[in-house]
Amino acid sequence: MAAVEDRIKVLREKIRRANILYHQHDAPEISDAEYDRLVQELIALETEHPELITPDSPSQRVGAPPIDAFRPHTHITPMLSLDNAFDEAELRAFDKRVKRSLAMQGAENIEYMGELKIDGLAMSLTYVNGVLTTASTRGDGRQGEDVTPNARTVRTIPLRVDHIPGTIEIRGEVYMLHDEFERINLERAANGESQFANPRNAAAGAMRQLDSRITAKRRLAFLAYAVGQPDALPVEGQHDLLAYLNKLGFPTNPNSKKVLGIDECARFVEEWRDKVHAQVFDADGLVFKVDSFALQIELGNTSRGPRWAIAYKFPATEEMTVIQGVTWQVGRTGVLTPVAELEPVFVGGVTISRATLHNEGEIERKGLMIGDKVVVRRAGEVIPEVVSVVSHPPDAKAIVPPTRCPECNSEVEKQIDEAARRCVNFSCPAQVIERIHHFASRNAMDIDGLGGKIVAMLFSNGFIADAADLYALGDRTEALSQVEGMGELSVRNLLEAIEASRARPLDRVIFALGIRQVGETAARVLAMRFGTLENLEQGTEEQLQNVEDIGPVTAYEIHEFFRRPENRHLLERLMRHLTPQSTSTAGSAAFEGQTFVFTGTLEQMSREEAEALVRSMGGKASGSVSAKTSYVVAGEKAGSKLDKARELGVPTITEQEFLDMVSSAT
Repeated sequence: MAAVEDRIKVLREKIRRANILYHQHDAPEISDAEYDRLVQELIALETEHPELITPDSPSQRVGAPPIDAFRPHTHITPMLSLDNAFDEAELRAFDKRVKRSLAMQGAENIEYMGELKIDGLAMSLTYVNGVLTTASTRGDGRQGEDVTPNARTVRTIPLRVDHIPGTIEIRGEVYMLHDEFERINLERAANGESQFANPRNAAAGAMRQLDSRITAKRRLAFLAYAVGQPDALPVEGQHDLLAYLNKLGFPTNPNSKKVLGIDECARFVEEWRDKVHAQVFDADGLVFKVDSFALQIELGNTSRGPRWAIAYKFPATEEMTVIQGVTWQVGRTGVLTPVAELEPVFVGGVTISRATLHNEGEIERKGLMIGDKVVVRRAGEVIPEVVSVVSHPPDAKAIVPPTRCPECNSEVEKQIDEAARRCVNFSCPAQVIERIHHFASRNAMDIDGLGGKIVAMLFSNGFIADAADLYALGDRTEALSQVEGMGELSVRNLLEAIEASRARPLDRVIFALGIRQVGETAARVLAMRFGTLENLEQGTEEQLQNVEDIGPVTAYEIHEFFRRPENRHLLERLMRHLTPQSTSTAGSAAFEGQTFVFTGTLEQMSREEAEALVRSMGGKASGSVSAKTSYVVAGEKAGSKLDKARELGVPTITEQEFLDMVSSAT
């Protein structure tokens, strides 16, 4: 028995050490397989000798048999809510209240601790002589639910903490990473179960399982940010507390910063405004706390929350609304995209009344119906989308895909291997307008001032029927000037932009044609390989497949595009007006084998120009950072890509350093 006890002790220590290295320091020293072997051996020994199981044993991570209900738990000190600020004026008003309560002069600055606010489930962990004895939800702030068996399954919650005598409450947040949220929802959809609306709901649902073995299967995480009685620890402020908790083995928020005065608080807000949505977890704002515990005690609390802290909330990115109907938009390749017509709702700083439903497969996967109450999401500049269903009313109606095009009434077809339906009419007005709009877009022919609304107006008024007609608009200047919204100056500027587009590089012309599967990179590769549009037009499928980065599907689409009579006719007319310039290969070997990622705002060139420069020198420009990235070029207000580069150890350089590299290579 002594040998068994000794082995169990060794196993527990090895597993605890592995957990700390993996979850706290991101520096594992053993493989996942070895970790699993240690856990299985411990469980086997404890199964044989249940009298040796202790509450802080790592074996408790796997969950326990179901319980009948949660017991109530009274917090040692109340878990109070925070007041909210929704703009800078309210944040500054908070600072004034703090100074007034402390009898400070207006010019004096207070040290605050700014922390990214994780959107999860507040949790209180009670440790007695270093051992986790109780884990409770916030509840009403004074009494919560005892969810200890579930909390023990969260690997970033220490089951034992050395060097803490007596009883203490550690406060923090249980949350779920986006990858885990997607995994669980896909699994639930496959099983015909309803999906969670957001990661917070998923985390809360996991923590309130009566069977903790279910909780153990959902990979939750925990961050500590407070203690019930801070004066019980050898720290003097929030900044020191986070460092102390981290040293004890609790994960703390790495996205935190001590700031001096309200002006620095405002700058911290601006620093996070654009990158808060790029995190791997949900965050809905920032928390600012007076750093000094002595000042916190002096300021005290109201009945609702502390006077020394405030939550700055960013505009909500998710809200609930109702699907009132569905319309089907026709794209330039004929694809029909379902769009939900919503009861207007304020999300992410704007009012939205429409949201994409992507395709039929997504409608089926999410179980969407007209009349449903749904969650809609808008993050940053992303097009609003319907995330999930909250409830189906009794009179909800099925979303029925059209059998005929809503724009031209032509047949709609759906290929077996495609998720989308397509209008088969090449002359469908909606497709024509979208093709012309794409042709004129910035990364194609770059005809400034020819946006979607102008294209639609020119088409509906009979000025253009395809892209080639743009180059004949100069003959109709007077008629154009008579159109509402098209004054003499607007017409002159538009015609000048069209004229300037006649000599674009060949790769831009190829991209502008809108060939299915051919993006900017493929267009450049084709331009470099074939040299002229005539050569590309005459290329066989076999020749196309031999080109780097051109697969069989893309080769087929290119070949089919040039075989169609309507496309050949359009090209013949276009080439009367265009003189495509050869795609430069100058200095093509300088960046060969290197991949660049640009982030933030560049001062001396646009991001598109910088990427084109990289490609012209034989390199690759990517939109995402990976371990294979050679350099990340960071401009002003660089966001999550810069963080990712630092995390992966990818070299980061400034815009000027990039230009110096270009200069030295040419």
